[in-house]
Amino acid sequence: MIDSVWLGEIEDRSRSLLDLRYERRERALASSRRVIRASANAIRHLHRGENDAAAALLDGARTELGSMLDEVASDRTLVGAGFVSDAAKEFAEASLTFAIFEGRRPPDADDLGVPIVPYLHGLGEAVGEMRRRLLDLLRAGGLDGAEMLLVAMNDIVDLLASLDYPNGMTSGLRRTTDVARSLTERSRADLTATVVQERLRADLSEHTPE
Repeated sequence: MIDSVWLGEIEDRSRSLLDLRYERRERALASSRRVIRASANAIRHLHRGENDAAAALLDGARTELGSMLDEVASDRTLVGAGFVSDAAKEFAEASLTFAIFEGRRPPDADDLGVPIVPYLHGLGEAVGEMRRRLLDLLRAGGLDGAEMLLVAMNDIVDLLASLDYPNGMTSGLRRTTDVARSLTERSRADLTATVVQERLRADLSEHTPE
């Protein structure tokens, strides 16, 4: 027969450890949501040209993310939690998008203080924001800027495609890469169509009598 005292000790010890882990998880989850929200809002500001507001949001997100990563570092069950990776990925995406839009050298994972796998996913998802900016440039007649963005998008896809590791190691990076490649090819088609239209318009203007 199992000693009831022993069972009570096991229960007390288990409850103490699990309560601590649960409290840490809840704090980290709340931080993750704040980081994701701030990163998403920063991207919205970037598309509106409100870079100062975006920078302020990203500064706050960086601090929040750093605190969250420090909190979960000692708990292996939380380090690999999906909400931790999601926060790091969203922050990386917003930070990379900001740098690319401003023509700055994009930060690497160490610069941002995020693990490499969420960073790579953030880099892949930044291609979607670059496509959105490219389309805005095409509508505004900014062909040179659109061409530069397309080159950058293609370079990112080539980099991600070269990292051919098992999905279990990269959290499904191959799928992120495939989506980025599709967006890049669609952007190439849009840019090509716009360039052809501009040339036709120029030819017509040149041969149309005044």
